[in-house]
Amino acid sequence: MKSEYISPEEENEQTTDGSTDAPEEDVPFSKDELFHLLQNERRRLVLEYLRDTEGSVRMRDVAEQVAAWEHETTVDQLTSAQRQRVYIPLYQSHLSKLDEAGIISYQKNRGVVEREPLADYVDQYLQVGEPTDEESAEPSASGGWDDYYLGATALCYLVFLGAIFELPFVSLLSGIGLSALILLLFTVLTAGRFVN
Repeated sequence: MKSEYISPEEENEQTTDGSTDAPEEDVPFSKDELFHLLQNERRRLVLEYLRDTEGSVRMRDVAEQVAAWEHETTVDQLTSAQRQRVYIPLYQSHLSKLDEAGIISYQKNRGVVEREPLADYVDQYLQVGEPTDEESAEPSASGGWDDYYLGATALCYLVFLGAIFELPFVSLLSGIGLSALILLLFTVLTAGRFVN
């Protein structure tokens, strides 16, 4: 393999168009540190709130929205106790940690928070956006198939017990015939699941 010389001008051109720019090199912390930072739900909610804002926002507005999300209500319906339980930890700890990491700019004395460009890099580690129809339909579809498999398993046990106790119609099947019947049932179920 032959190496190719890249002049400093070409290198600058490549990094400005983003083709060879590796954001990991510009990040002031490791992925472990990032995951540790994002393990707290309130910090993730702060970043979610700031994702939809431009410029500086009041820290109070951030705290109220985070409290509303935590209590599954609206900002107008929050009690003062609910607001305070979120406001104090954000003020004392969480916003400062995000600020120290360079993800946000937090001016504690002014009560102002602003999203920094590094937050765009962090977004890739958060679940950004709503699930698609396929993603939201998948769990319910598998739940239906789970019921079919449970029903088939129960039916197989009944047939198997019928063979053990020599019930009239089941005792006509040999061991191989009973095994073939059970295998056929699960083959049809599995094929039906993947055809749908």
